[in-house]
Amino acid sequence: MSSASLSPVTPTLQERDEDKFPTPEYTELNEDDRELEALGYVPSFKREFSNLATISFAFSIMGLCSSIATTFNTPLLLGGPASVTWCWILGACMCFTLGSSIAEIVSAFPTCGGLYSASALLVPKKERARVGWVVGWLNILGQVAGVSSTEFGLANMIWAAVVISTDGNYVVTQGMVVGLFAGLLVVHGILNSLATRYLAHLTKGFVFVNLGTTALIIITLLAKTPRAEMHPASYVFGPSGLINQTGGWNTGIAFLFGLLSVQWTMTDYDATAHISEEVRRAAYAAPAAIFIAVIGTGIFGWILNIVMVLCSGDLADLPGPSGSAFLQIMVLRLGKPGALFLWSFVCLTAFFVVQTAIQANSRTIYAFSRDRGLPDRGYFGHNSRLTQTPLRAIWLNTVIAILPGLLDLASPVAANAIFSLCAIALDSSYIIPIILRRIYAHHPEVNFKPGPFYLGDGIIGWGCNITCTLWTCFIVVIFSLPNVLPVTPDNMNYASVITVGVIVLSGIWYMIDGHRHYNGPRSNLHDADADKVISDDRKGDTQASEVVTRVA
Repeated sequence: MSSASLSPVTPTLQERDEDKFPTPEYTELNEDDRELEALGYVPSFKREFSNLATISFAFSIMGLCSSIATTFNTPLLLGGPASVTWCWILGACMCFTLGSSIAEIVSAFPTCGGLYSASALLVPKKERARVGWVVGWLNILGQVAGVSSTEFGLANMIWAAVVISTDGNYVVTQGMVVGLFAGLLVVHGILNSLATRYLAHLTKGFVFVNLGTTALIIITLLAKTPRAEMHPASYVFGPSGLINQTGGWNTGIAFLFGLLSVQWTMTDYDATAHISEEVRRAAYAAPAAIFIAVIGTGIFGWILNIVMVLCSGDLADLPGPSGSAFLQIMVLRLGKPGALFLWSFVCLTAFFVVQTAIQANSRTIYAFSRDRGLPDRGYFGHNSRLTQTPLRAIWLNTVIAILPGLLDLASPVAANAIFSLCAIALDSSYIIPIILRRIYAHHPEVNFKPGPFYLGDGIIGWGCNITCTLWTCFIVVIFSLPNVLPVTPDNMNYASVITVGVIVLSGIWYMIDGHRHYNGPRSNLHDADADKVISDDRKGDTQASEVVTRVA
């Protein structure tokens, strides 16, 4: 990576004062750490994630069966069964172009800052601070909403199981949902406080539970549903499956609301980038994991959606007493014991999603704080000496993620806005570096060095970049619309309001104070070298003292 990527905001390896700050011994660094230092950062994490753990992490952040289960009501009960099947494959194809575009940037910039750091390095020097500021806040907002919405969905899934097990005789209140939601977040905060090597070992098995549960649900539903009770193709794929239940929107808009499921499931692509400083051969493994996870989730997710609709029974009976159409279909076909047994693994998959999401988001907060993008004077940009993980950032993320879930106390319908908020904020933060890479491709102050995963400058590269940009702009509009008409304060979609509010407030803060201390991604090489000099001086003083003592 060229030294022009960071200058003059921060000094690079070539610009350091060699007399004051000795050059690190490169023979002691592996290829990943050399690349990281070329980007301007001293390695801060231990690289404990193998290829399998990285792929498992990428799959787990999307969730597949648990994410589909969490959002299955939206397409089914707004646009109908055909919306479930067609919106998934349409969205999955578009997500493939976005995931591929992100993977090539992650390959070029394998840092825990992810696309936030990359965005600031893909523009001229004078624009770096403003671009990094906007992308950083959007990305953190989207990731916090992702953690919150997934945990909120898990809490509802657990209570749905309780309702089913008691034959609908148990009443679940909003306070109970929010209480379980907050408790689960605390548990995930504790688990994420473990050292990286334990997180890597824990993550390896996530992918097998995820894909195995999905396969079991597909096989058992098909085996237990009589052929005569399966819906015809016209209901699953055709016009008879288009059932508008929005109360006022036309059928086309009602159909497009089904995109929420796939867009919410297949997002947070850059999560793997945020752990890239903990991944071996990150420039290869991180983008490859994104690519594999996007394809796998898209294909298996479509098959699962088709089977769920095929075996769904009468639409009038859904979502049933549990409030989850996905669980109700399983109970219908597998019986209560069988459904609850498989449902426990679906809940476990959702648990894994939050686990990986908090790990990824805490690294983003760590990087943003390290660059002085938060009003904390770098407090949260600190790694624990005990675990070599950003414990402060982990617990800040845990506490903040509780706040969106409190919307459920005001209105369960309004609380669903956090699902749309996740997709809007994250996908918006993704297309900014994709656009900037093309706009400033030949600018003298921007030297984009492609990584091992590269789409190229031909029709494939341009096609993916343009397609995903236009698609993201389109879904932002769709997800900003209220799902039900007429609009009331209780069913209003607050996703766009929250997103715009955060952008405006962060922009005002930047103009008032942020510009004084935030200059975009900043190198910590000087800090590390200064610490090394101090450490060496102290070591020398100690040795000298020992010599004097012996002489005396």
